[in-house]
Amino acid sequence: MGFLEKIKNGLRKTRDSFTSNLRGILNSFTKIDEELFEELEEILIMADVGTVTTQHILDRLRQKIKEEGLTDPQAIQEKLKEVLCELLTGDNTLHLATQPSVILVIGVNGVGKTTTIGKMAAYFSAQGKKVVLGAADTFRAAAIDQLEVWAQRANVPLVRQSEGADPAAVVFDTMRAANARHMDIAICDTAGRLHNKKNLMDELSKISRVIEREAPSSDKEVLLVLDATTGRNAVTQAREFREAAGITGIVLTKLDGTAKGGVVLAIQDELGIPVKFVGVGEKIDDLQPFDAQAFVDGLFEEV
Repeated sequence: MGFLEKIKNGLRKTRDSFTSNLRGILNSFTKIDEELFEELEEILIMADVGTVTTQHILDRLRQKIKEEGLTDPQAIQEKLKEVLCELLTGDNTLHLATQPSVILVIGVNGVGKTTTIGKMAAYFSAQGKKVVLGAADTFRAAAIDQLEVWAQRANVPLVRQSEGADPAAVVFDTMRAANARHMDIAICDTAGRLHNKKNLMDELSKISRVIEREAPSSDKEVLLVLDATTGRNAVTQAREFREAAGITGIVLTKLDGTAKGGVVLAIQDELGIPVKFVGVGEKIDDLQPFDAQAFVDGLFEEV
């Protein structure tokens, strides 16, 4: 299955809810008026786009309609696609040009963090990159064991210590291994609990100092993993983590299991944090780089 088909399949539940309601409304109106916009507002909010982002979308849609002198409700769908694509387009690429480059992965337990790291390792390996994983979520023994299973599936090495070890020490070992083995990318797991913001900040600062010391010229991405099925709670988590850590991007998992895919729009609009990967299935190759146009097309087009 190709990339676009994966995205479209992954967005099926969101599309079935959002697009069917949209088309039903557009077919029931003969002119573009405020009543139509009220119906659009309800559909967007039901898709967990959020009130703030919904207003931004509708304001931009009104502007486009006015500028182009549109009167036919059927013309709204294409204009809405344009608005959504503009909203989602940003710095969605990963900046990993150095050898090694480093990815720190953070997020609360249960969002699919360990699975995401394994799929990410497989994704980069398939591109011919040499990848090493660091099991720096040492507060939970299961996290280390689960990551080892994924490392084996992706056929990449794993650096680990025992449960309760200092996470920064694991990152130190991982960076030493990355340098010694000329790895392209080191992906480090981190604790899956928010604890409190100060503890999280202190831990990530310590890890960052280790990386800076061991690989001072390395590119670094800090990716926050969020569960799309939690809807607006994902936005709240992103806001809290943004205050505690220098997040460079979002990985949104479980898009295939929710009708709340509109949360992507809220994250990028309200928080200004670009989405870098989306999870659209359970297979090892179902983690896909985020593409704004492909996402919007997936919201509206059947496979």
